[in-house]
Amino acid sequence: MARKPLIGLTCSFRQEGSAVLYGLYGSYIKALENAGGLPVLIAPNLTPETLRELYDRVDGVLLTGGGDVDPTLYGVSNDTSLRSLNPDRDAAEIMLTQWAVENDKPLLGICRGIQVMNVARGGTLYRDIATEYGTAVDHDLGGKKERSAEGHRVSITEGSLLADTLGTHNPAVNSLHHQAVRDLGSGFKTVAQSPDGLIEGIEFPDARFILGVQWHPEELAEYSEPMQRLFKGLVQHATNE
Repeated sequence: MARKPLIGLTCSFRQEGSAVLYGLYGSYIKALENAGGLPVLIAPNLTPETLRELYDRVDGVLLTGGGDVDPTLYGVSNDTSLRSLNPDRDAAEIMLTQWAVENDKPLLGICRGIQVMNVARGGTLYRDIATEYGTAVDHDLGGKKERSAEGHRVSITEGSLLADTLGTHNPAVNSLHHQAVRDLGSGFKTVAQSPDGLIEGIEFPDARFILGVQWHPEELAEYSEPMQRLFKGLVQHATNE
């Protein structure tokens, strides 16, 4: 039997009294397992040395969703509406992105993940879409609809890695975010946009598989073949690591 690739997933953590609790939605684990990967959680508050050793042992990395990226990391104040800042997680995921780009290791960023990837390469974010971008499209549907509910469609660039992986150029996606990519980080290319022009997908053209999406495919993968293909793409490229 062929060896299944080990995929490291970043997770959130919080302090409750003397306990530190780690976690993420189980849909990430299920989507990766169904795609043929071996999921392992990466704690975001490890020492850089421990994080690097764990990174070296996994075959691919998945940056998951979560709280906001600290805007001071891209040169903007944090005086607006922000949610659940976590400096340790920011630092860990930025390092993982930088290492993956340097080593051409398969990397998929989801929601917060695409934002971290962009910031790691010198890009910026809209701190709050409603106040800084201005659009009739409601991107922040968390708590208003089921996490798997369709929010809008995205237009994907023909011939891009994302389009080839999904097998479609106009998939329906969910939308659970209030921040988004603004100015692109070095080396990244925009490959997907929402109907109002907001960036929904980026990729690193010179890499085998380094891409980020703004929606939550893990919540759609159970019934959506294109989203299943996204996780299978990560696993397939990690298999060839």
